[in-house]
Amino acid sequence: MTTTERFGAAKELYAKLGVDAEKAVETLKNIPISMHCWQGDDVTGFDHEGPLTGGIQTTGNYPGKARTPEELMADIDKVLSLVPGKHKLNLHANYAIFEDGEFADRDALEPKHFRKWVEFAKERGMGLDFNPTIFSHDMVKDNLSLSHPDKEVRDFWIRHCQACIRISQYFAEELGQPCVMNIWIPDGYKDIPADRMAPRARFKDSLDQILSIPYDKEKVLVCLESKVFGIGMESYTVGSSEFTINYAASRGILPLMDNGHYHPTEVVSDKISSMLLFFDQIALHVTRPVRWDSDHVVLFDDETKEIAKEIVRNNALDRVKFGLDFFDASINRIAAWTIGMRNFQKALLYALLSPNEKLAALQEEGRLTEVLMLQEEVKTYPFGDVWDYFCESNGVPVREDWYEEVKKYEDEVLSKRG
Repeated sequence: MTTTERFGAAKELYAKLGVDAEKAVETLKNIPISMHCWQGDDVTGFDHEGPLTGGIQTTGNYPGKARTPEELMADIDKVLSLVPGKHKLNLHANYAIFEDGEFADRDALEPKHFRKWVEFAKERGMGLDFNPTIFSHDMVKDNLSLSHPDKEVRDFWIRHCQACIRISQYFAEELGQPCVMNIWIPDGYKDIPADRMAPRARFKDSLDQILSIPYDKEKVLVCLESKVFGIGMESYTVGSSEFTINYAASRGILPLMDNGHYHPTEVVSDKISSMLLFFDQIALHVTRPVRWDSDHVVLFDDETKEIAKEIVRNNALDRVKFGLDFFDASINRIAAWTIGMRNFQKALLYALLSPNEKLAALQEEGRLTEVLMLQEEVKTYPFGDVWDYFCESNGVPVREDWYEEVKKYEDEVLSKRG
């Protein structure tokens, strides 16, 4: 049977559950995932030399890492050729591209330093998202930035984040779609702090100053990301979940939940419905923690499926802004990107093919045995045939065929990098 014939048979089976597979495929085609640029070069960027610092760590030394903007853009193009649909690109501020020997420190960044990224996105019909880079810099002192006792340190990072808001608005205006701008800080203490309140009060004041500049809130969607702990801040994190949610709610910005930034017994999928009751929009970073916030490649696993289900069954595809966030240097970076992107799309498709309305009605009627039965039976429906059709109809390789393209790219391009 051809891919189309298998899809036709699958469509009939799903129709018996009240699920329109054609509609699911068409919906998925128009859901942009924000693809993180930092998988391609291990979060190094182009504005500094030396190792990552500030609670960030990439492990592995697989050959072929992107060393220049041109190499990174070529790698991104390769991934996009293997992933169905139209997507966005998520940039960090340390990916500024300086021309003609110019350099600007992070508090002096301007839209012109990202002109080449805008040109890249325009040519591909993509939007851009953005992140201040508050790590791997001398002005992160004692693992503190926007909460540091030294006003000079705080002011530097306030100026950086304000610059990033202006750059984000430039992206939105040039590309005709909102830019999600996410703030995350590495601030915290390795051991038990003597004062938990003062750093958070300083962080709150710094954020208020950042948001005090004029910007178009329809074009720039400022987010604040929480974390439970990290390297060098094992005992106390300034930007905790409680802090970021309360701040976002009180200031009219978006909370961002990274599913690696919570205690291992917590799951973001369970939090989404609560957040949607109180926020018009929320943002997610989808990753895979292994024992801690280790940013492993996203899998088509239970939690990824549950995150997608919560978005879809709450009709929140237009209210949840999601991007990926992982960086694995131990395997081929193009493959890592492709696996993660395709897996989150699979999770969204799996959710779109679920009989969500039927299951919700059964739950409301108290028919919980039927809920469990149907949830389990759907797992063996021919989801893979719908996914294959989606890939083929979008002109990308079906199943594992994409990996042949990656191996060829590694032989012809990656292997020739120093």
